[in-house]
Amino acid sequence: MKLDAIQAHHVLVDGAFRPATVRLEHGKIAAIDAYDDVPAGVVLHTSETAYVVPGVVDTHVHINEPGRTSWEGFRSATEAAALGGATTLVDMPLNSIPPTTTVEGLRIKREAAAGQLMVDVGMWGGAVPGNLDDLEPLWDAGVFGFKCFLSPSGVDEFPPLDAAEFLAAMARIAAFDGLMIVHAEDAKTLEEAPSQASRSYRDFVLSRPDASEVRAIEQVLNGVRETGTRTHILHLSSARALDAIAAAKAEGLPVTVETCPHYLCFAAESIPDAAPQFKCCPPIRDSGNREALWQALREGIIDTIVSDHSPSTAEEKLKGDGDLQQAWGGVSGLQVGFSAIAQEARRRAIGLPMVSAWMSRNTADIVGLTHKGRIAVGADADFAVYDTNAEFRIEATRLAHKNPLSAYDGLRFGGRIVRSVVRGDAIDIEAVNHDYGQLLRR
Repeated sequence: MKLDAIQAHHVLVDGAFRPATVRLEHGKIAAIDAYDDVPAGVVLHTSETAYVVPGVVDTHVHINEPGRTSWEGFRSATEAAALGGATTLVDMPLNSIPPTTTVEGLRIKREAAAGQLMVDVGMWGGAVPGNLDDLEPLWDAGVFGFKCFLSPSGVDEFPPLDAAEFLAAMARIAAFDGLMIVHAEDAKTLEEAPSQASRSYRDFVLSRPDASEVRAIEQVLNGVRETGTRTHILHLSSARALDAIAAAKAEGLPVTVETCPHYLCFAAESIPDAAPQFKCCPPIRDSGNREALWQALREGIIDTIVSDHSPSTAEEKLKGDGDLQQAWGGVSGLQVGFSAIAQEARRRAIGLPMVSAWMSRNTADIVGLTHKGRIAVGADADFAVYDTNAEFRIEATRLAHKNPLSAYDGLRFGGRIVRSVVRGDAIDIEAVNHDYGQLLRR
């Protein structure tokens, strides 16, 4: 349904909510008028308990198509995104086959996405051993940056960079002012950590110690100092790395940092054993660590919150009958991330404007999508409507995720997303046509 306007009691404009009518033209925001100034045409009216925020821009999603489409896929992922208020996704370059490490791999992925998108989707490229000469052509073809690992990724077709390869990739990317994004866990530290077969979540955390993140992040920051490359640190889990990150930012290094809802909502001491739906790498740590991450968000040390939606089949996730060393590592949370963070923020007296900044404006700005993530004249008409009166209980089997396994299963939220709008189209999940979304190029 193509909208001409949205009339709402609470619209997030310039960091604060106010009554407004937002007029839309050609998929853009044409004007932000007084609440009673309603134009003719198709108008979305919201309730007094509904808050209109910019659509979430989730820059860390594993869609897995083609090659591992049984794990997720463009159709199911973008439907889950729309149901959760995410109107823009940027897809990770690994877990699909082929990975997005060449222009040909990018072409194959874009062809697979055609006709399946409920929301807008862009692509990351990958930096792996041997593909230095592929980096600039991928950038020219429109990827938003380049992901690398400093330890094994979990899939053979996307190997990690060693120290020399990492610096070489950083230097090459700096030459065309690209963006490097890094899974920062140190391979040697992980090799030395205890990793025996175990159903104990505590044992799993010991196998991915804080030191692995701290050492890898120190390596990343030294690489930024040497090359000047714009760099983004992915899914920060360990608060013990925050001092080094804060110092690097104070130094003026071009570094940004993200964390994820599962690190902000859960705590290791509350996670049951043999529950692989909570397994992710790096791991969910203790409650003190969780609160330190929240404080780092308040202080601007951490810039963004993203889902790191990394699903798999039940067979992969349940491999080993509860042995957490064998189970696939990744949390499925694309559809529920905004509602989960809104609730946890409310418990800490943090308002929706900050939540929206972390999950929409800041994420959009890091990847250069400055026409998204904000309600402003000229921006894309992307919105999420969050209703504080729409309580609901998460049931993994009822999520749009292709595989019904989620750490959020059974949680109750005191508010949820009730409507998403992509470039002026109010999304109808039941529609046969999924072509609300577009493929984005940097």
